[in-house]
Amino acid sequence: MPAVSKGDGMRGLAVFISDIRNCKSKEAEIKRINKELANIRSKFKGDKALDGYSKKKYVCKLLFIFLLGHDIDFGHMEAVNLLSSNRYTEKQIGYLFISVLVNSNSELIRLINNAIKNDLASRNPTFMGLALHCIANVGSREMAEAFAGEIPKILVAGDTMDSAKQSAALCLLRLYRTSPHLVPTGDWASRVVHLLNDQHLGVVTAATSLITTLAQKNPEEFKTSVSLAVSRLSRIVTSASTDLQDYTYYFVPAPWLSVKLLRLLQCYPPPEDPAVRGRLTECLETILNKAQEPPKSKKVQHSNAKNAVLFEAISLIIHHDSEPNLLVRACNQLGQFLQHRETNLRYLALESMCTLASSEFSHEAVKTHIETVITALKTERDVSVRQRAVDLLYAMCDRSNAQQIVAEMLSYLETADYSIREEIVLKVAILAEKYAVDYTWYVDTILNLIRIAGDYVSEEVWYRVIQIVINRDDVQGYAAKTVFESLQAPACHENLVKVGGYILGEFGNLIAGDPRSSPLVQFNLLHSKFHLCSVPTRALLLSTYIKFVNLFPEVKSTIQDVLRSDSQLRNADAELQQRAVEYLRLSTVASTDILATVLEEMPPFPERESSILAKLKKKKGPGTVMGLEEGKRERGPDVNGGPEPAPASATSTPSPSADLLGLGAVPPAPAGPPPSGGLLVDVFSDSPSAVAPLAPGSEDNFARFVCKNNGVLFENQLLQIGLKSEFRQNLGRMFIFYGNKTSTQFLNFTPTLICSDDLQANILDLSLQTKPVDPTVDGGAQVQQVVNIECVSDFTEAPVLNIQFRYGGTFQNVSVKLPITLNKFFQPTEMASQDFFQRWKQLSSPQQEVQNIFKAKHPMDTEITKAKIIGFGSALLEEVDPNPANFVGAGIIHTRTTQIGCLLRLEPNLQAQMYRLTLRTSKETVSQRLCALLSEQF
Repeated sequence: MPAVSKGDGMRGLAVFISDIRNCKSKEAEIKRINKELANIRSKFKGDKALDGYSKKKYVCKLLFIFLLGHDIDFGHMEAVNLLSSNRYTEKQIGYLFISVLVNSNSELIRLINNAIKNDLASRNPTFMGLALHCIANVGSREMAEAFAGEIPKILVAGDTMDSAKQSAALCLLRLYRTSPHLVPTGDWASRVVHLLNDQHLGVVTAATSLITTLAQKNPEEFKTSVSLAVSRLSRIVTSASTDLQDYTYYFVPAPWLSVKLLRLLQCYPPPEDPAVRGRLTECLETILNKAQEPPKSKKVQHSNAKNAVLFEAISLIIHHDSEPNLLVRACNQLGQFLQHRETNLRYLALESMCTLASSEFSHEAVKTHIETVITALKTERDVSVRQRAVDLLYAMCDRSNAQQIVAEMLSYLETADYSIREEIVLKVAILAEKYAVDYTWYVDTILNLIRIAGDYVSEEVWYRVIQIVINRDDVQGYAAKTVFESLQAPACHENLVKVGGYILGEFGNLIAGDPRSSPLVQFNLLHSKFHLCSVPTRALLLSTYIKFVNLFPEVKSTIQDVLRSDSQLRNADAELQQRAVEYLRLSTVASTDILATVLEEMPPFPERESSILAKLKKKKGPGTVMGLEEGKRERGPDVNGGPEPAPASATSTPSPSADLLGLGAVPPAPAGPPPSGGLLVDVFSDSPSAVAPLAPGSEDNFARFVCKNNGVLFENQLLQIGLKSEFRQNLGRMFIFYGNKTSTQFLNFTPTLICSDDLQANILDLSLQTKPVDPTVDGGAQVQQVVNIECVSDFTEAPVLNIQFRYGGTFQNVSVKLPITLNKFFQPTEMASQDFFQRWKQLSSPQQEVQNIFKAKHPMDTEITKAKIIGFGSALLEEVDPNPANFVGAGIIHTRTTQIGCLLRLEPNLQAQMYRLTLRTSKETVSQRLCALLSEQF
């Protein structure tokens, strides 16, 4: 920056500021300001032309007055005039005034833009820097429209000074963040990536920030930045602090640039090139090694910079989730921070370990720190650190330590901060349910939970207890006995009364043989709590009483007297009054058989996702550490007490990104012989003779699911098969519902996934993992099976689902095609018209394009066509094609190994009732498959 001469001191401004500071009251300040404003206005309107120094001084005073909170309604033109000055200080004040005071809708914006264009074209780096700073500070839509095309040229021009390149990169980043649609990535995109090799580290730092933001929106265009970022990071990490003297901060070489490069690498999967991947691994190992070295300075700035790079490196290791050695080393390093005296380090270590706990490679290493985390939970002063400790205990929990962790959480709950009690309650309820081997322990845990923190036990928690007790015959008697004993406490929470009322109403007969819990004792115990409860709980207890009438005829008269009392029949609450009247009448008029039918035991609840888990997800929100629980490997049985899953084999490592949909939840089936129950383990059957041919209409049903994910896949007089599926990037989860439409049990019910010869030959193209189902399906019942899917690379054939079972002694064999198609792994991509056709031209080789002209099979309805294209998975791009009747779409097919950009164009001809479908992708087989699938939909 040019030096300021002595004449630029602006003594008049200094005197004015001093006067303002010396004012004794607000009124005196306003009086002095009004006097100065009048003086400035007279100077601006006077006949005598002001020189540049005077304009600058008065504009500065106006700016100072504005910053004091007063409105300024003049002086804007004088500030614009300063932009044309050749003196740095005058131009600087003009730009400063405009950045702060000029509205984007101002009439002066055109004059300002012209002045900025002149400075950008001057090639004077100082003036260019002022202009770029002004554009970034204003950052309006008008600025983006005017300069979005100019700034990239400055950025990639060979003769631009380094300081101007820095400003241009950051200015472009600002415009992209405020108006991304106005900053198209054109030819300059590939050239800006090479700025990572620039000799000036300031330029590299600014360019890295820009590329990171652009890569998040268009990863494919900036994929080449990975190797360059790794190369630059390697040079920084392996350099001594003296090598980068200008960019070394307290003995840490270029910490800000290192962090930015590590963040950029987190936009992409691990590098495919072995050399680049090896070099990156070396960098990460070096960073971890440096963390173990003695500090080179005792100052906090040194440790802050060093740890910033370390934590970002650990974030990258977690993101890649592919190097077991690095993950374990990262975990051990974080474990050392758990007892660090610095609170922020303890917090960050706990937070990072929550993420590490979701990786199969590092889960066991995280578990070794359980005692340290429990100690932190008990002794930590900072509530936010205690909350992260709770999160980590939840994340590291599995069958081996569930009882210890739940006990510690319950112990902490008694003294926990009120702000996090509800969250702890939800977590305890989820863990107790998920890892309960003995369901008596589950019942004890939940009742203890209600006793300790009843006010924070939501309806979802006690609803879930009821569901599990009703669904499990082996725990019903114990649950009835336990709640009966808990209700005998002098003071018990209302939620416990609800649970007790429901369970005793259903299963009180199981403990009625003991004189200490006879029917009358049960009734008196519940009724003693009646007057203390709210209206909804009283309504539940009235329902329990009428259940007792059916279960225990000997207390019928006692219950009728209660229902007949004025406090019930004339209750002010309409709901309670109606229940009392109807239950009394039912107990009086109905025969024993009718009562037994109307008040029979509740049937088992259908199994579905725990509502407690859904509430916890909603409470924590997306993108938090709790969302990673979806991606944890299944380390215990499900709520129905299914078998312990076998450990995953070394040849079936799940994708690093499997946490997106929780697809790490089920390990692959073991390679040993199938169990006697005939559950699904033979995913790729070697006995095709035992498989029935595809059921009639299977192909038509399959085609209907190409553009939708939910519905009925197959149905006959015995069996109904329904599907519900969700896909994200290269991962998917499919829920298959098997419904028994008859009143007779299905025995030896065995669903098996069978892949065609083509898919078997390329077994790594599609990874399927399944959960077993119960071999017995009762009449009228429905069972659910989960299939976790990963697209490893593009594929053509879909797997076949074969179901075999015995019905009434007759063997049944059904096969249907499972709608797992390549388009399910589509992620829609929004593109502007210019970007679309530019990319369209790039994919112009014959191998990349597939075209099909075909007759319309269905009515040519515009809205239905739009819905099908969106359902197919691509983004429907409006106002892109010059012909408004055409439909264009864009998206990316995600596989584990690569991402394939796809563009489609559908041209309908209403007169001829025909379509022309054109698909262009970077891979011929993908174009062919997508074209074949989509052509069948119209």
